[in-house]
Amino acid sequence: MIDHKREGDLHIVTLNDGANMVTPAWQTRFIEILDAVEADSDGNAGLVLTGTEKFFCSGLNVEVVMSLESDARALFSQSMMKLMHKLIRLPIPTVAAINGHAFAAGAFLALACDYRIMREDRGWFCISEVDVGVPIGEAMMSLLKAKVSPQTARESVLTGKRYVADEAIAAGLADEKASEGELMGRAQALAGELATKERKIFSTLKHQLYADVAKGFSSTN
Repeated sequence: MIDHKREGDLHIVTLNDGANMVTPAWQTRFIEILDAVEADSDGNAGLVLTGTEKFFCSGLNVEVVMSLESDARALFSQSMMKLMHKLIRLPIPTVAAINGHAFAAGAFLALACDYRIMREDRGWFCISEVDVGVPIGEAMMSLLKAKVSPQTARESVLTGKRYVADEAIAAGLADEKASEGELMGRAQALAGELATKERKIFSTLKHQLYADVAKGFSSTN
């Protein structure tokens, strides 16, 4: 479902369940991993988040979510907010190596990372809620508006545009692009460079930078 290993200074988290659709079990596993990463973040440390084959993360498994009873569905929403809050608040640098499609919640998962590098020849970055009939919560919307310009926020939300790498970079949704073979190497290099920053001041500055966004997610827990 989700693999976690440490290679030197870096935590490598790999989403490896096909289209990587978000379910309650998926959330539980991801939160466990984020807790483990945070507990092992003293000294030089960073995180790279990626997927497998043609998918980074395809968003919520709507069929599973809609089948949940009301209490379980409320818990699912709370768990998603908890997961996002933990990812945003990690005291180490985080880089999303977007190997393939990042849709809806998957796009927001990438936005929660400090940096995003997209595969240059395959994969769309898409905030697709307008086309699938799903609302975007206030906390998620605040995250988007904190990461991109008002023009990009409007276009991505209201049109559901599918951005390829060059378009995503121009829109501010991604920072770089790389070939399939170079994607993880570049993401690890960037995370590794930032992993050597003095941990206490890096953590403090990161928390200050994202304070308003993180507050929105914490208030929903």
